[in-house]
Amino acid sequence: MRLTFFSAGALRCIILIAVAIVVPITFIGCGSSAFSKPAASRAPTASMLAQTASVPPILLFNGTGTLSADVSAWETILKNLELSYATANSSAMNSMTVTKLKTYKLLIVPGGNSRTIGKYLTKTATANIHNAVQAGLHYLGICAGGFFGGYSIYNGLNLTSGVWFNVYHNGGKGTGITAVEISYPNNTKLDQLWADGPEFAGWGSIAGKYPDHTPAVAEGKSGLGWVILCGFHPEAPASWRNGLTFTTSAAADNAYAGKLVTAALNGTSLPHF
Repeated sequence: MRLTFFSAGALRCIILIAVAIVVPITFIGCGSSAFSKPAASRAPTASMLAQTASVPPILLFNGTGTLSADVSAWETILKNLELSYATANSSAMNSMTVTKLKTYKLLIVPGGNSRTIGKYLTKTATANIHNAVQAGLHYLGICAGGFFGGYSIYNGLNLTSGVWFNVYHNGGKGTGITAVEISYPNNTKLDQLWADGPEFAGWGSIAGKYPDHTPAVAEGKSGLGWVILCGFHPEAPASWRNGLTFTTSAAADNAYAGKLVTAALNGTSLPHF
């Protein structure tokens, strides 16, 4: 039996909350009540699409526990890629069958609080998502979505055959919002926004590494589905960088977010170590 004692941050991601006009963005702990409100979206919802014959290839989860600012950031990435998508909140996800989930090619779960995401989904819902991935639905999990994709006592998806993940401790510097240099197999490096995200030791192929060489991006098969887990926020817009020092542009980081979506959607492998 493997026993691990988690720090308070191990099962959470520090999140980004947009507030007021004076301060573009504020960073608060994942346990905040800010997660009580589902993210807003202008995309068609899964329930709306139930009335039509048209189903887009991507389902973006925006339920309780996700961060509305991060959902919006991913919507921007998807729109820039000219990809159609639908959104589903917790209630909609709780009502989805495996058959319905399989009508989509890719499920994206963005940043937020993995424990809260699991709390507001039924065990039937997470089992249905798990089984849909086994049957061929692809999955992209970002930060909290990465935690949620692994094994967790907090109603996680367990797309990783029992492997769970700890928070990356940023080289002993403690937790919090910062720029972290991510290394890629093609000998390139990008400073990416990190917010108490996971490292993915013990599962999949490594497509990106933190400075201590622990996995920052991991990918692999889960049944017939393709799973990509990312511990940082490549989708972060430039406005989230206030007060932080980056050596790479937001545009370069956002381009990597697009690569993650494209690979996950098509079920193709990223370059890996």
